[in-house]
Amino acid sequence: MIDARDGAGLKGRRIAVVLFNLGGPDDQASVKPFLFNLFNDPAIIGLPGFARTPLARLISSRREASAQANYRLMGGGSPLLPETRRQAQALETVLNERLSHDEVRVFVAMRYWHPLTEETAADVAVYGPDKVVLLPLYPQYSTTTTQSSLQLWTATYAGSGVSRAVCCYPQAAGWIAAQAQAIDQKLDEAGDAPVRVLFSAHGIPEKLVSGKGDPYQEQVETTVAAVVAEIEARRGPIDHALCYQSRVGPMKWLGPSTPEAIQTAADDGVGVVVTPIAFVSEHIETLVELDIEYAELAHAKGVQPYLRAPAVGIEPLFIDALAEATVGALGRTGVAPYGQGCKGDWKACPHRNGRHAA
Repeated sequence: MIDARDGAGLKGRRIAVVLFNLGGPDDQASVKPFLFNLFNDPAIIGLPGFARTPLARLISSRREASAQANYRLMGGGSPLLPETRRQAQALETVLNERLSHDEVRVFVAMRYWHPLTEETAADVAVYGPDKVVLLPLYPQYSTTTTQSSLQLWTATYAGSGVSRAVCCYPQAAGWIAAQAQAIDQKLDEAGDAPVRVLFSAHGIPEKLVSGKGDPYQEQVETTVAAVVAEIEARRGPIDHALCYQSRVGPMKWLGPSTPEAIQTAADDGVGVVVTPIAFVSEHIETLVELDIEYAELAHAKGVQPYLRAPAVGIEPLFIDALAEATVGALGRTGVAPYGQGCKGDWKACPHRNGRHAA
């Protein structure tokens, strides 16, 4: 446990903590512009702007109807923003307790829908912080998520305070413990039925790993190993596998895919406990993809039981991990992981390459 005084320096500081996430449409009318913002990000489609922008318009138009149908299953829009705001409030409460001589405000910056990074940057500037901690809600670093969010913040924010960023926390103790706790509960629910724990992470194209040196796959594997070790310390060996969901487009993505892993479970005659190992909030990938689409697939394949561990949300173990990461970052500048980040020498790793957030 990090003492609240570590890295505290002078008392009475004004500290802004910025939580980064992808965002999601508020309602049916927001779906198309949300999709456009997503596919117009050069981290998602790596083409020059003159080619990427019209392509993003085309893709968002073609996918609007199907995406709207999925969001209707969740009431019309994404629950991600209210979930993230609850996390921000929980974190703000913990930080103000730990840093009782300082004033801490936690802001939310979404990459593809409101509150957009530009809006949050303006709000933080009005707050006038002495220190800024950038804290992505992506435990594992990727060029498609954390790098994109940090780069846009650096290009946008013009307010006071020196920024420092937490680039990743794939082995943060509270994050790992929260995941293990959620899986334990589902394994108890399965009883004596033979089940395999499927750790389902959002996929990325393989070329990002092999070409850009994206450390995401390694960090996801690191998280899985840590969670498995924590569970097995209590329960003994568990059957488990890592898989990747949400593939789009014709490129080769990291695998096996979650549907392939469900098919393998069917072939092996075991049920599954699916856990979202790279998501910290409930949103379309968990509530629709995992809970509806993959559940229907499992049922059709005869996979029983099909159980899904919830995202960590505002679980105190996870919020404490975010607080630890924040307090630990106050005594430095630049970009660094909380705990161990990359093991390999990845080209895209911002900490190893010495790139700074401000």
